Amino acid sequence: MTDSLIATLARPEARPLPAYNAGLSNEAVRARYGVTDIARLASNENPFGVSPAVRQALAGLAGEVGNYPDAHCTSLRQAIAERSGMAADRLVFGNGSEDLIKILCEVFLSPGDLVVTQRPVFGLHEIYPKMMGAQVQLLELNAELGFDIDAWCAAMAKAPKIAFLPNPSNPVGCMMDVAQFARVLEATPDSTILVVDEAYYEYALHDEDYPDVLAMLAARQGPWIVLRTFSKAWGLAGLRVGYGMADSAAFVHLLDKVRSPFNVNLAAQRAALAAWSDPTHMRAGVATTVALREALRHELQALAAPGGPLQGLRIAPSVANFLFLDIGRPNGPVTEALLRRGVIIKPWKEPDFEHFLRVSIGTEQDNARFVQALLVAMAEPVAA
Repeated sequence: MTDSLIATLARPEARPLPAYNAGLSNEAVRARYGVTDIARLASNENPFGVSPAVRQALAGLAGEVGNYPDAHCTSLRQAIAERSGMAADRLVFGNGSEDLIKILCEVFLSPGDLVVTQRPVFGLHEIYPKMMGAQVQLLELNAELGFDIDAWCAAMAKAPKIAFLPNPSNPVGCMMDVAQFARVLEATPDSTILVVDEAYYEYALHDEDYPDVLAMLAARQGPWIVLRTFSKAWGLAGLRVGYGMADSAAFVHLLDKVRSPFNVNLAAQRAALAAWSDPTHMRAGVATTVALREALRHELQALAAPGGPLQGLRIAPSVANFLFLDIGRPNGPVTEALLRRGVIIKPWKEPDFEHFLRVSIGTEQDNARFVQALLVAMAEPVAA
């Protein structure tokens, strides 16, 4: 079969879609750059590992893998319902929260529908709507690299079918505070499905102005769902478990019509339940990460001062487990220089953001290694 033939058989909405940029694996970096010691600072993973309870839960699982997993995630559902106060039938589970983003688009979007989200964009907030033929309006940051609340309110006045509101933003890290979220909520018509993506919720809670989104949404008449994940703060990125908390059981029932029945595997369910049973471990890791984020921010700010080796570097506000850096030059050569030194970060490739890097917060040693590698990379001459 020729490439041209298979392209003609694809839906016209699928052909122009970009591939999601998942970043480089350790194996790819080792093979390409010949390095063995790698600092993984590209995917916002938890460098402090999972709870010991997770290791114990997975230890004896081999004898059960011949059985299908629970299609309803019953034990995990009940545990989250009990602690959150959310009715169990208002919870939905996915192979990561990314899975739920796709399901939402498949259930609710038709060609020509309007979707609103933030720019720079988490890729799947744009790719999945376009896959369904929707039109995506990307809202710009303000001058301080934060949310432009006036722009959000104006966009909501157009009554989009879905609004994907990432709070905090990925890749920037900025957040809407209580007053800002209240303004956007007030501006959102009842006909709009409001999707609040809280993938970095546990980190954002360390900011006293972060809104209690669930409490604020409770009075909303229109449909809404809040997405959270076990990939970040809970340390289960490799197992893929996300969940949504919706306004009603009817909302979840619609999603279940499209959701693959066994989309959360057996190991993922057991691990998530074990992790959920040890919130002390999660909170300790989050607190350490927040402290390391602020230490890295202060170090970079000092280096970016007038006359410093990183003079002019801009750091976006972040309440997440990463920093978004404007290095003031094309990020490709700097990224290559970092990779040659075994440091993996995420260069942003979206138009107008090709001079930004997103760096995850790692261990103290990995963060120091990033700073030293960045100083060397930025000292190299810029290609003409």
